[in-house]
Amino acid sequence: MKIPPHPSAIVAPEAEVGEDVSIGPFAIIEPETRLGDRCQIAAHAIIKRGTRLGANVSVDHHAVVGGAPQDLGFDIATESGVEIGAGTSIREFATIHRASKSGHFTIVGANCYLMACSHVAHDCVLGEGVVVANTALLAGHVHVGDKAFVSGGVVVHQFVRLGESVMTSGNARLGMDVPPYVVALERNNVSGLNLVGLRRRGFSREVIADLKNCYRAVYQDGKFNFPANAAAALAAGLPQTSEGRNFLAFFTDGESSRRQFARPRSE
Repeated sequence: MKIPPHPSAIVAPEAEVGEDVSIGPFAIIEPETRLGDRCQIAAHAIIKRGTRLGANVSVDHHAVVGGAPQDLGFDIATESGVEIGAGTSIREFATIHRASKSGHFTIVGANCYLMACSHVAHDCVLGEGVVVANTALLAGHVHVGDKAFVSGGVVVHQFVRLGESVMTSGNARLGMDVPPYVVALERNNVSGLNLVGLRRRGFSREVIADLKNCYRAVYQDGKFNFPANAAAALAAGLPQTSEGRNFLAFFTDGESSRRQFARPRSE
């Protein structure tokens, strides 16, 4: 069923609006946008050109989805956009910027939760179930793995990768890649596995034990030879689970990494 927008809302005739979509007072839906079924757009929210929302996405008051990149060299005529996965919630005053290259998209996966005043910059890619807490800032081209939790006030430098199920502590400053399944804190430090998060996800004892062995193999020598240590562990057949192989492969995938790797806190 088509629900008429609030009379004060501005909805471009060219916008594609699905069934049972709620559009609140003074919201703005620009042309060349797509709103999936059962989306909820609150008062004063802005959905800008090139944005695609999956089903059941909620965009709260004063949030802006699809704004231009904060890049001095960006050509405003570039045709790019933002893709938001089904079931994602974007809270009040959050901002998500569109990609910087023609035909590209900033991507936020399904069932993510972006809290108030958080920022996702151009060309970021967020996996499924990612939580970005209040006032956290992701710079351009940041990649965040599934089920990661970016805590309040965290700032992440451009091109950094945060692996699957990473937990960051509040106000962390991250300019280096953070491998999957660990806790990141302070300035580019890690402090072991995210055991609470892994258990909540239902990871078995065998998987957690394997990840502990892989973590020690990478970090135990204290010489920062993380890719070499990971490659040696893979070559020796150390990982016994797909999660262990995923952890080690994060260090050896040179095509994906443009940063150094976060270091153990004790160092």
